[in-house]
Amino acid sequence: MRRSVMVSGIRVAIIGAGIGGLTAAAALRRRGVEAEVFEQAPQLGEVGAGVALASNGWSLLERLGLIEGLEAIGSSLGNGYYQLREDGSFISMLRPPGATGRMRVFGVHRADLIDVLRTAVPESAIRTGHRLTGLAQDGDGVDLTFEHGATYRADAVIGADGIHSVVRSELGFVDAPVPSGTAAYRALVPVDSEDMWEWGTSKLWIGPGRHFLVYPVRADRLINIVAVVPALGGERDSWSAPGDPRELANAFAGWDPVIHDLIDRIEHTFLWGLFDRAPLPGWTEGRVALLGDSAHAMLPHLGQGANQTIEDGFALAAALEGVDSAGVGAALQVYEALRRERATTVQRVSRESGNLFDMEEQARFEDRDERIRRIAPFYAWLNQHDADSLVAPDPAPTHG
Repeated sequence: MRRSVMVSGIRVAIIGAGIGGLTAAAALRRRGVEAEVFEQAPQLGEVGAGVALASNGWSLLERLGLIEGLEAIGSSLGNGYYQLREDGSFISMLRPPGATGRMRVFGVHRADLIDVLRTAVPESAIRTGHRLTGLAQDGDGVDLTFEHGATYRADAVIGADGIHSVVRSELGFVDAPVPSGTAAYRALVPVDSEDMWEWGTSKLWIGPGRHFLVYPVRADRLINIVAVVPALGGERDSWSAPGDPRELANAFAGWDPVIHDLIDRIEHTFLWGLFDRAPLPGWTEGRVALLGDSAHAMLPHLGQGANQTIEDGFALAAALEGVDSAGVGAALQVYEALRRERATTVQRVSRESGNLFDMEEQARFEDRDERIRRIAPFYAWLNQHDADSLVAPDPAPTHG
């Protein structure tokens, strides 16, 4: 049954056509709010590799009518998330019960996810080749200026333009991304045999100073690999810096042979410096708000970056539904109140989890393993929240 909406007369300009920008546009339009997306690139696309859509993100995207497209690109990971020592011995397995008794988690390729999300937004509402150069707001709206002289006036502006957000800078936040001291090799390996992987699972190998994550994507046609190692200092926060598969193999010498069987199949890998941002004192200023990585860039160790961004988009839409131009500022403050504490908590725990996974001191490994086992309630808290409402999230449980 089609949900009723309170049609709004406002125009929302979203800067950035990544996962967050497209999700926000689709969620706003679902609630009767006109939304236009402005993307600096000449065409839509997404580099990178895999992303895990957990229950909290996947269930929201289903409400956009995208279930068929999502199932076509996703690899179910519902049989469990295994955490193993470097030799392959068992530490823990997470499989929180859901409606089917399984964890609703899917591995997808970022480019595939963008292709599905764009089907939920009219082509006419996505403007590529629009690089934002400035914004100025007054009591009635926000004027945007783009490279090559294009302009646009909106009732609200949402910065969904990533870790190097122009909108964030325009709000006066000039802090630099914070290096984690680690870097990630990323690779995709084509599936060439049925016994290549234990399908339906994701696995994380944890050892001194590094860890190795594997899960399938693209309907089990590709294996996604994320291998985190100490940074040398020159890595960029980019998806596109090339890596060397031989150096990757050396970094995990002596680890589980399953890992090396996968590494031997890698033809190309990328080395991605891992950065996040310090939490902001606020996400909104008047008629302008931040969303996704522009607000709360986080490390990938909980697999929640995309999911928290999706939650942002739905909470934003709930806050702006039925609002007139005069109420935009107050509505954006409601959005921030719904989202900032939860996203900041996930941001913090993502960093803590990386430190835990990459612990060097062998004498503390038993404590490490026990702390990993105790994180299950936190994952349950992540997955059980419904951001498609004006209901505030429950407080996070203690862990570790």
